[in-house]
Amino acid sequence: MAKDVLCEVSNCTFWEKGNQCGADQIYVVSNAGKHADTSYETDCKTFEPENSLS
Repeated sequence: MAKDVLCEVSNCTFWEKGNQCGADQIYVVSNAGKHADTSYETDCKTFEPENSLS
């Protein structure tokens, strides 16, 4: 597993300085079924907006 996960979504709860993801686990899914041909067909389900009420 990758030790460094980069993320540019600065309003995510897990975003850290240097565009590092601080989440313990990352969950990425395909928006196109079980197979994705490009990164545009993927989605990070780990994302939680800062200051979310959930």
